[in-house]
Amino acid sequence: MAAIRDRGRLIVGVSADTLLFGARNPAKNDIEGFDIDMLKEVAKAIFGPDGESHITYKVITYADRLPNLEAGPDNGGVDIVAHTMTINCDRWLRIAFSSTYFDAGQRVLVKKGSGFESIDDLNAASATVCAPEGSTNIELLRRNEDNRFGQLVVLAKPDVTDCLVAMQQGQADGATGDDTVLAGLAAQDPNTEVVGDKFTDEPYGLGMGKDKIDFVKFVNSVIEEMRTDGRWKDIYAKWLVGPLTDNVIDPPPAVYGREP
Repeated sequence: MAAIRDRGRLIVGVSADTLLFGARNPAKNDIEGFDIDMLKEVAKAIFGPDGESHITYKVITYADRLPNLEAGPDNGGVDIVAHTMTINCDRWLRIAFSSTYFDAGQRVLVKKGSGFESIDDLNAASATVCAPEGSTNIELLRRNEDNRFGQLVVLAKPDVTDCLVAMQQGQADGATGDDTVLAGLAAQDPNTEVVGDKFTDEPYGLGMGKDKIDFVKFVNSVIEEMRTDGRWKDIYAKWLVGPLTDNVIDPPPAVYGREP
């Protein structure tokens, strides 16, 4: 915390093409979304009301998230990542997480009129499904527990928007990802739709360096204040009411530490 204050900058890793959570607004030439607003609240807690002016953004891919945290800001990496990142045990071995700040779930995106209504329909048709490299989404397909996804042809791309392009170009029949992310893709391409029930639980956490325990505690306190004072709900209403849900929901309860 002292190092961040003395530097005068909070260096953050974000997406620039995940609409609703972290995407570049071409009209304003800045990056905006739910994740970005979460980081702004952290910066304000460190630097005061003008905290967001102390943020340095670094755009990274899914696969770059953990390496940037492991490198740290002194070696070209970042202090913190907000990038629709699921908390899981494998990642806990390499980095530290905040408490859960958002609950998502994996679904599929298909072309309207495709006839596909779920991941199981795609599997039955031996369809090609795209997912971003370095995501829990593609890891699930590759693990193929209980042979649920054994017939799928898995197409890996660097980022989730590359999967939308793959669908548009006929390289893939569908894309899989968190419902939050897919809602942004569907908003970009009205010829697509998100189908099926959630088939995973994806609790999002803000990622930090494995040894930055003081920073983790500080960020957790910021998130807890946001849960109780209405700021979390304000951010949810700003970005997600309409594209993802019809109404503001309650924030997820605080969960600290690793899953058993």
